[in-house]
Amino acid sequence: MTAAMSAIAVAGLHFAYDGTPALGGVSFAAAPGSVTALVGPNGAGKTTLMRCLAGLEVPDAGTISLAGIDVVADPRAARARMGFLQDFFGLYDRLSVRRCLDYAARSRLVPAAERPGRIDAVAASLGLGGLLDRQAAALSRGQRQRVAIGTAIIHRPPVLILDEPAAGLDPEARAELAVLLRQLAADGMTLLVSSHILAELEDYSTDVLMLDAGQVIGHGPLVQPERRLALVLAGGDGAAAASALVVEAGVTAVAAEGLTVSFDFAGNRAAQAALLARLVGAGWAIAAFEERQGSMQDLYLARLRAARGAP
Repeated sequence: MTAAMSAIAVAGLHFAYDGTPALGGVSFAAAPGSVTALVGPNGAGKTTLMRCLAGLEVPDAGTISLAGIDVVADPRAARARMGFLQDFFGLYDRLSVRRCLDYAARSRLVPAAERPGRIDAVAASLGLGGLLDRQAAALSRGQRQRVAIGTAIIHRPPVLILDEPAAGLDPEARAELAVLLRQLAADGMTLLVSSHILAELEDYSTDVLMLDAGQVIGHGPLVQPERRLALVLAGGDGAAAASALVVEAGVTAVAAEGLTVSFDFAGNRAAQAALLARLVGAGWAIAAFEERQGSMQDLYLARLRAARGAP
């Protein structure tokens, strides 16, 4: 993907705090309408990367383009094309929700004639329509989070950057947040979302960007061209079964653990059914045959171990 085709394009990004490297040559691109999950351990450089993207830090080297705007060369124009919500956000507690959104719209130079309509539209999309006249201080944590996101999207930016948006939310509020983020992406917005809650990122992300020690250790779409299957034998020898499976077409990465044999399978559903029929016809006593979807956490931990040279 070229920079011209990308909503977010980063190349060779370096940043250091008082000589201590935080980012060491980070490069990646995000397509319009994608939701990129930004993951990594504490100190990996995630927040530094987002602050550079938002124009709040000036990198030591490298380029950043948001919606076609060079963030380093023209940060003011870039900020007009993005929304950014930090993990610790603030609201004016004595202002109503309506006035919080109006203040954000004014600061983003939304024309006066458009502001009332924008406020109503954002409030409706965030489920805040009945709270517009309530003071921010009287809102729950989840409601405050939605207001904060509203202030970040009131100017309809093509790019939205969120740092730990689900932090402190209860399960219901987290589920509502996932629905909202999927809707924003469906409407054409490009999102970069950082979180330690990998299972929730999986609910709405299309791509994943993994950082460790300021380096990219993995980046790509959250799709699996091959499916992970597992069969459980009622008896026999799991290791022998694994050896026999290796010769089957489309079967790779075979592993046996007791009577459970797992493997990647590149065939379609019909090929999967044919494989099962062959195994049963060969006399295998199969008690269960199931698909096991690999999780983002599995992928992340595997990449982290590989990056650190761990087995």
